[in-house]
Amino acid sequence: MRRLEFLRPIALAALAALSIASPSAARAEPPVLPITELSAGIHVIRAEVANTPDKRSTGLMFRQELAPNHGMLFVFDEPDRQCFWMRNTLLPLSIAFIEDDGTIVNIENMAPQTEDAHCSRKAVRYALEMEQGWFAARGITHNQKVEGLP
Repeated sequence: MRRLEFLRPIALAALAALSIASPSAARAEPPVLPITELSAGIHVIRAEVANTPDKRSTGLMFRQELAPNHGMLFVFDEPDRQCFWMRNTLLPLSIAFIEDDGTIVNIENMAPQTEDAHCSRKAVRYALEMEQGWFAARGITHNQKVEGLP
């Protein structure tokens, strides 16, 4: 009986370590990213900035919701053809691929939890993900500008 009492603290410590390292625990809170304010015409956007490889690879994965007029701005080191997929992304999104001067090259709708590639039609430095239909509902299309890019 005393032997079991001795093992109890060890078992509790191991259980606590497992719960801390659990992937579901890591998904509970989205990472804290800097926020920038952008505009598209008269519409104001509050966008989290994903500007490192790690932040860009995680993106909006596992998020359950987006606040109105909120999104994520992906910033790349230099213009290139950018492609995105929706693995582990629970929300339907629209993505605008944007040139250095803020011109939208193309906008794509992306279905949740798919691995279909959605790519820019040419080299871009920025991609802006918003709730699916956000751009269309506001009449924002390719060749229009997004202002306030970093």
